[in-house]
Amino acid sequence: MLYAIATLFLLQALGDALVRLAGWPLPGSVVGMLALFGALLVLRRVPAGLDQGAKALLPHMMLLFIPSVTGVMLHFERVAREWRPFLLASVFGAVVTLVVTALVLKWLLGRQAAA
Repeated sequence: MLYAIATLFLLQALGDALVRLAGWPLPGSVVGMLALFGALLVLRRVPAGLDQGAKALLPHMMLLFIPSVTGVMLHFERVAREWRPFLLASVFGAVVTLVVTALVLKWLLGRQAAA
């Protein structure tokens, strides 16, 4: 568990450093997660310590959304004024997520059937 948390914090710090050095208009945590994704693609497996930590954190995922919801509530007047783009972005994001999930599932099931 400690390995997983240390890895996530290290990659977030790496992402923050890259964003500051390069001047990219992205959050450092996003760049850190992209670095994690790239490392997992290169390794072609999930290290045991990272897998164990992910399984421990996954059931508590909703706690990670509390800051986002709080941020939306702090700007509720703006959301109330500009609800159409907010709704459109939410629906579009949900549809894209469903389509990508379906395509990945189809691809994984095809690989499983071929094996």
